[in-house]
Amino acid sequence: MIFPPRSGFTQLLVKKTMISAFWLNTTLKFFSLCLISYGTGSLVFHKGVKVNYTRKINHFAMFFLPMILDKIIPYGKSIELFVLSCVLTVCTLLIYIQPVRSRVQIIMRMFLSFDRPEDRPYTLKWLSTQIIAGYVVIIPAIILFIETGYGSLIFIPVLINGIGDGLAEPVGIRFGKHKYKTTALFSKRKYERTLEGSSCVFIASLAILFLFRSSFSSSEFIWALIVLPLAMTMAEAFSPHTWDTPFLFLTGYTLLYLIKSLPF
Repeated sequence: MIFPPRSGFTQLLVKKTMISAFWLNTTLKFFSLCLISYGTGSLVFHKGVKVNYTRKINHFAMFFLPMILDKIIPYGKSIELFVLSCVLTVCTLLIYIQPVRSRVQIIMRMFLSFDRPEDRPYTLKWLSTQIIAGYVVIIPAIILFIETGYGSLIFIPVLINGIGDGLAEPVGIRFGKHKYKTTALFSKRKYERTLEGSSCVFIASLAILFLFRSSFSSSEFIWALIVLPLAMTMAEAFSPHTWDTPFLFLTGYTLLYLIKSLPF
């Protein structure tokens, strides 16, 4: 006689498996990013590579590595686990506080990979507040988009931020000739950006919209092409120094929601 599985036990087993996979995924992600940061920090220390470049290597690693690990070690997605992952990401920044990094050479080398001289002494403050602000925007946006049936659009601002903003600084440093000034939080300093760098956001926005063409109606897609690339470029251009992410997320999700919600 074949007995049916106990649904409660099965659900508990699935939940435990999911949580175990989540922690394994998160642990590997943390140590992999630490290894990459140590490597890029060593490039700065030993080879004199500009932090503007190593910082963006870290940026792309933080963007693409989770996608790779999610394929290798998948776990059931839920908003609760996403929020937990966000909290853990913010908490890991505590290893970079001055009392810790000054005593642990490995962490100091990792910190060197994103500690631009022109950002001191605000490097960690700007990085941590930008990440927190980005999560403050993206978490409710994800919940809203899932509830309203726009879940297929969630990755558009994330990709624009990851690719467009990721390329903006190195392209601007290498090829930028048309410069303009931007401000920074907690400081009266002025920082330079370039039109060439900012154009990366515009180009990335166009390319990514075409990748998600099937998620829009014809009229929605036309409006998205007209509004989103320019708006995202302006958001990157006028956001405070190192604070691009929350402004790109806020602009992108707001406009996408309006494009999908308003009758055209």
